[in-house]
Amino acid sequence: MIPPGETKRLILQPLEISDAEQIQKLFPHWEIVRYLQNIVPWPYPADGARHFCEEIALPQMRRGEAWYWTLRLRSAPEQIIGCINLRKGEQNHRGFWITSAWQGQGLMSEACAWANEFWFETLGFPVLRVSKAAENVASRRISEKQGMRLIGIEEKDYVCGRLPSETWKMTAQEWQKWKSSHPLK
Repeated sequence: MIPPGETKRLILQPLEISDAEQIQKLFPHWEIVRYLQNIVPWPYPADGARHFCEEIALPQMRRGEAWYWTLRLRSAPEQIIGCINLRKGEQNHRGFWITSAWQGQGLMSEACAWANEFWFETLGFPVLRVSKAAENVASRRISEKQGMRLIGIEEKDYVCGRLPSETWKMTAQEWQKWKSSHPLK
C-alpha cells in the first residue's frame, strides 16, 4: 500500500489506472519529455499513458520495486499537474515531470523534498542517487538546493539524443542535516 502525501501546496496521490487519461493529455510534450531517458517512446503513442500505467508503473508498485505519485495542487485536487516516482536499483532512484504551466514555481522542489523524506525515513534506504541530463538546469537546481552532491558525469541516451548526464547523490545523514535547516511544510 502506497500512502498519499502532502506538501504546503501539493497533494501526492498514488498513481492509479484512472490517471492515464489525464496523463495522456499532459505528458506528451517536447518540453516535458526531451530530457527523460530514451525508454520513453517518442513520438508518444495514443495509448502511451495507459500502457505505462498498466504494464510498467502499477506492476512495479505491486511488487514493491517502485512508488509513483501524481502531483495535484491542494487548491485543485482533481487536476494532475505532474508525476514523481521513486524506484529501487543501483543508480537512478527518483524521477519526475511537471507540466510547463507549473514549472518554475518551486512545486517540484516541494515534491522532491517530500519524496526524499519518504525514501530515507519511510523506506529506510541509506543512499539516494538521481541521474539527469546536464542540460536540464532546472532539475540540477533542485538537486543542488537540496544538498545533493555531483558524483559523476557520463554520456546517456535521452529522448532528445545522446547527452552528458550527471549523477547526484545524497546519504541519509546528509538528508537529515539538510532537513534540519529546511522545514518541509
